[in-house]
Amino acid sequence: MPKFADIAKGPNDLLNDDYTSNISLKCKSSAGPVAVTIETERSPAGALTSKIGGKFAYAGLNFDKLQHKADGSTVLETSLVPCKGCKMTFKANKGADLGVEYTTGSVITTGSLDVLNMSKLSTSTCIGVAPGAFVGGDLSYNLSGDKAGLSSYNVGASYSTGPLFTSVTTASKFSQFNVGILYKVNKDLSLASNTTHTSSKACDVLAIGGAYSGLVGSVGTIKAKVGSNGVTSACIIKEVAPKVNFTASGSISGADFSTFKYGFGISM
Repeated sequence: MPKFADIAKGPNDLLNDDYTSNISLKCKSSAGPVAVTIETERSPAGALTSKIGGKFAYAGLNFDKLQHKADGSTVLETSLVPCKGCKMTFKANKGADLGVEYTTGSVITTGSLDVLNMSKLSTSTCIGVAPGAFVGGDLSYNLSGDKAGLSSYNVGASYSTGPLFTSVTTASKFSQFNVGILYKVNKDLSLASNTTHTSSKACDVLAIGGAYSGLVGSVGTIKAKVGSNGVTSACIIKEVAPKVNFTASGSISGADFSTFKYGFGISM
């Protein structure tokens, strides 16, 4: 049962996940009851920055993320389940948001309030109307300032049957429609596309891509996509050792090799 924010998750994940132009290392380990994560990235100038985080539970309160960054800032994400189907969340970084998620039957509703500045209230609902079919919507309301009032509202729907998944969502207060399609050709090959449709442009292909994992010799999963901006991207994801994943990615604009960018990532 997806939340409304994830109603188009299938094609979005295939076309966006794993592509990177950064060089990074992510290490996960357990220190007693605490799951520790250390992430290090290399900037284009060669400087290394790291952040360390932990995840644990105490007295029924889940600390889903407690993270310290290189710039001295802290990220805190907690959750609590006061009753069946209800989950309370608190997220603090540059702001502070108090949230709730409530699930009953085939309906999941979320709400979020900016408790630092008391400036914004957001809510969403997603309903399962039939096997594989979901509809929903979200809205945001500004509570203060010159822009007080309804700031955004959108709806969407998704449907999956067999190897085919489709989604349609609106954006910018119904001025734009986004269509996502994911088709699993077989167990190894998946294809996806994302398009936008507005009054000024009937169809704009944001990206078309695919993922293939059936190469001989366990090469790994190969993904590639082409965007409407002329950028072609590709990446390969391989488990090089038990629980050690390596990702290599590259992109180029047209045939201009001066625009070539690359990235590597190791997660263990």
